[in-house]
Amino acid sequence: MDIKNKRVLLTGGHGFLGSYVYKELKKCNPKKIFAPTHKEADLTNRDACEKVVKDVDIVIHLAALIGGIGFIDKNPGDLFYQNAVMGIELMEASRKAGVKKFVTIGTVCEYPEYTKIPFNENDLWMGYPEETTAPYGLAKKILIVQSKAYRKQYGFNSIHLLPVNLYGPGDNFDKKLSHVIPALIKRFVEAKRNNEKSVKVWGSGLATREFLYIEDAAKGLVLASQKYDSSDPINLGTGVETSIKEVAETISQIVGFNGEIIWDMTKPDGQPRRRLDVSKAKEIGFEAKTGLKKGLERTISWYEKNY
Repeated sequence: MDIKNKRVLLTGGHGFLGSYVYKELKKCNPKKIFAPTHKEADLTNRDACEKVVKDVDIVIHLAALIGGIGFIDKNPGDLFYQNAVMGIELMEASRKAGVKKFVTIGTVCEYPEYTKIPFNENDLWMGYPEETTAPYGLAKKILIVQSKAYRKQYGFNSIHLLPVNLYGPGDNFDKKLSHVIPALIKRFVEAKRNNEKSVKVWGSGLATREFLYIEDAAKGLVLASQKYDSSDPINLGTGVETSIKEVAETISQIVGFNGEIIWDMTKPDGQPRRRLDVSKAKEIGFEAKTGLKKGLERTISWYEKNY
C-alpha cells in the first residue's frame, strides 16, 4: 500500500517508537497523520476506538502499556488486560469503519520460552512464553488470531510485526519502566558521576538478547506497512545475538566506568536466549544498518546530554 495521500492513524505516536515512525511516515507524504495522546483517546474504550478510526485509510497501532522486566513482574494483570483490549477493540473498530490496512506491533515475548535459535515465525505456537513476560506476550499474540480470523471472514487486511528489543536516543530511562539497555546506561552513567565502585545488574548476565536500533525499527515498520500483506507474523531484527554480560561491559567501556559489575542472581534472567530469523523481513527489503556498538554510543551520548 502506498502511504502517499493516505490518512494514517498512528496510536502511540508520542512514544519512543512512535515518534520515529511519525518522522518516517512524513517522508511518504501522507495526506494526514493523526496521532492522538492517551488523554485524547483511551483505546480500552470502544467508543474512543470507533471515534479515532473514522475517515482513516491506515491504522498503525503502537500504543501499549509496557516496561522492563521488573515492571512486567509487578503488573501482569494491567499489562494483559490493557494491551489485549486496546488491540482487539481497535482492530474491530477499524474493520467496521472500512480501514484499508491495519498494522499491529507485537513483541518477541510472544515466542515460547524454549524456542530453537534463531526464532522462526513458524515456531510461535510451539510452546508457552517465558512466565514473567507471558501476560504481555500473550496479550499481543492474540492479535495474530484476530488478524487471521478477520482476514478469513471479512477480507480485512492486517499485518503483525515482531520487533526485538528496541533502543536509541529518546528511550524511556525511568527506573520503573525502562528496558535493559536504557536501565544499564542510566546505572553506569550515574555510577561514574557519583564515583561509585560497583554497579549491580539483574540476573546472571548469561541470557542473550537481540537489539534493534530505533531508527532501523521505524524504517522497517513503515516499509512493512507498504510492502507486506499477510496475517502471518514477520520478525524485525538484526539476527545478531548478544549476551547481557557483553552489553553491560560495552556500556561500561563507552561510559568510562572502571568499577566492578556485580550480578544479582536472585533476580530473573527472563527468556534464556533470543535471536530472530530475519529472512522474511529481508524478502521485503528490510535489513538493519546500525551495529550495536554504534547504536549504544549514540544512545549514551544522547543520555549524557539530556540527563
